[in-house]
Amino acid sequence: MPEGHTLHRLARLHQRRFAGAPVAVSSPQGRFAAAAVDGRVLRRASAWGKHLFHHYTDGPIVHVHLGLYGTFNEWPLPAGAPLPEPVGQVRMRMVGAEYGTDLRGPTVCELIDESGVEDVLARLGPDPLRRDADPSWAWARITKSRRPIGALLMDQTVIAGVGNVYRNELLYRHLIDPYRPGQKIGEAEFDAAWSDLVALMRVGLRRGKIIVVRPDHDHGPPSYGPGRPRTYVYRRAGEPCRVCGETIRTAVLEGRNVFWCPACQT
Repeated sequence: MPEGHTLHRLARLHQRRFAGAPVAVSSPQGRFAAAAVDGRVLRRASAWGKHLFHHYTDGPIVHVHLGLYGTFNEWPLPAGAPLPEPVGQVRMRMVGAEYGTDLRGPTVCELIDESGVEDVLARLGPDPLRRDADPSWAWARITKSRRPIGALLMDQTVIAGVGNVYRNELLYRHLIDPYRPGQKIGEAEFDAAWSDLVALMRVGLRRGKIIVVRPDHDHGPPSYGPGRPRTYVYRRAGEPCRVCGETIRTAVLEGRNVFWCPACQT
């Protein structure tokens, strides 16, 4: 599932490509009421956590959650060129003056109003990539909880936008066992981890890829797959820790795989 920086990158991209002009919006798949925004001016695109919003002038707001399989595919539109035929099940197609993009496989693609946006945001914790993020809200939830910190970090009602890569790597970088209860996390530990998370996700936003391994540890076995980030623990079960050499472990924590070094993370 895309992590929060990916949605913020999409919001910035759609802002550049489509905002300030009318956009042709359709649903080749026929499962999205595109007529309500077709031909309207896109005022702005925004993101909060893993949610993307397209705000149209005098119209409803398009709310997208990509889920596990959703993706936007962009294509240039040379002057006078015909539109390409949709490939596969395209839920929403947006066409501007110079670019088009097709949305396939999202968990959510719906029309909502401002109150609907408020309802979505009311269910989300602070987003580390937003300037108005209030980490004290997340800290209040964590310090009162007996749930493992590894589960709390993936709970979008606690912190919005953290996915499995950032969750596992952040805990390793701060030497925290993913099974330690939230109540056992110190405030100084949380503050340091939050600041680090903000910095890591900003790098992801700026560069379009997750970078979590410190330069002095950037050696040893390669990343877990072609084009994937080099990680400390994520998807490295059975391999040696990049720092201490202990074998990386994995288990299922509240339905998602968690990875950690039993020697470094206490």
